[in-house]
Amino acid sequence: MIETLLIIEDEKLLGTELSRHYRTLGWEVVLADSLATAKTLLLNMRIEPLLILSDMNLPDGNALDFMEEVKPHVNYAEWLFLTGYGSVPDSVRALRLGAYDFLEKPCDLERLDLVVASAARSASIQRRVIDQTKQSYRRYSPEAYVGHSQQAQEIRQLLAKLTQVPFSALIIGGESGTGKGLAARILHYGGSRAQQPMIEVNCAALPREILESELFGHESGAFTGASGRHRGLLEQADGGTLFMDEIGEMPLDLQAKLLKAIEDHKVRRLGGEKEISVDVQIVAASNRDLEQMSQDGSFRTDLYHRLSVFKVILPPLREAVEDLDELVPLFVAEYNAKAGRQVKDIPLEVWNKLKAHHWPGNVRELRNVIERCVLFADGPIFPGQWLQLPGLHSSIGLIDTIDMAQAEVSEGGIYLPLDGNMALDDMDKFIIKTALERANNNLTAAARALGATRETLRYRVRKYHLKTVE
Repeated sequence: MIETLLIIEDEKLLGTELSRHYRTLGWEVVLADSLATAKTLLLNMRIEPLLILSDMNLPDGNALDFMEEVKPHVNYAEWLFLTGYGSVPDSVRALRLGAYDFLEKPCDLERLDLVVASAARSASIQRRVIDQTKQSYRRYSPEAYVGHSQQAQEIRQLLAKLTQVPFSALIIGGESGTGKGLAARILHYGGSRAQQPMIEVNCAALPREILESELFGHESGAFTGASGRHRGLLEQADGGTLFMDEIGEMPLDLQAKLLKAIEDHKVRRLGGEKEISVDVQIVAASNRDLEQMSQDGSFRTDLYHRLSVFKVILPPLREAVEDLDELVPLFVAEYNAKAGRQVKDIPLEVWNKLKAHHWPGNVRELRNVIERCVLFADGPIFPGQWLQLPGLHSSIGLIDTIDMAQAEVSEGGIYLPLDGNMALDDMDKFIIKTALERANNNLTAAARALGATRETLRYRVRKYHLKTVE
């Protein structure tokens, strides 16, 4: 792709020579002999140079004043300045305004070529970041939270307001599958930090020691196996957003360390000797009631109050069934595109079953049901036989059950319903509880039966509040 270089130079001979030289290097060069001409090119003719190479002082003004005036109104470009009257105040101001470099005339052409090539790479990277941010914003605008129910409209309005304010921390609550991750991305990509990183961590997915290292980082030799320095997620998210999903599962001692990092805006890597300044927006999510947990002592009260600057509570799908009218066609279209299907017609019988279902897994469960049906579709009609909702016959031998408590246990195994009525966490809890009961609540014996480590099983026992004996 041929990129544009705008040269602003009133010395005719130098401007012509620079234009000829950079055209031979593959640039599309536009030459302006005054700031007025350059302004017309940028603001009226809407040219989009990747790089602007300008003399500092021109007959009709100072190029730094010009840069400050037009920069907010043009697509991203790197600015290089050439001057025969270099001064410290000018160079300082140029860098403060975001100029890439400030060179004195006469400038060796080979050196200028190196600076131009480097500036072009920098501008290309910045433009890609900006384009990706714009695409992410379009994908994760508040309108991405789909639904016409009163609850959905209120959530959209709240998310739109929150993207306009520089909040430091926020809690997203709601049952599993209600879209907490989507809400977090809307808040990041719609806000002022959109061009900075968004880092995500699931606090329930990592053991305590690994979670601490992941969040705060470590120095080489900080613990066995720490062979090199690792920048923690708080450092990686500097300037952007850290999305902490399932924060209610974080151990209490790490909660205290996280609170200090949020309050002081500083982190210390494991094994490190100095603190590192960070500026991070925290979005915490949990399907548990953090306020109740703070009252029970299972979540730090001070951390809860620090995080709950704002709270967004997402409603379960069963309380906004009318949103199915928009969600179902949306997911059908998504999986049509992914799988090359052409499902268009959804029979009334299917709609009635979808709207009668309780949806314990919320939007996540709905998405999975639609994906299965679209993938198994043979034509334009939505195949209702693959819904596999409670009370429907399953044609592939899965257990059909209405009550998730009807999961069965035999001497040789455990049989679970796979009709969407039993959530994954419920299955996990049922399996562990059954294994413990068979082992007389002996943690070691149950871990051996499940093929898991004692630490892994102990973590899940705490998560599900089960009783064991060591």
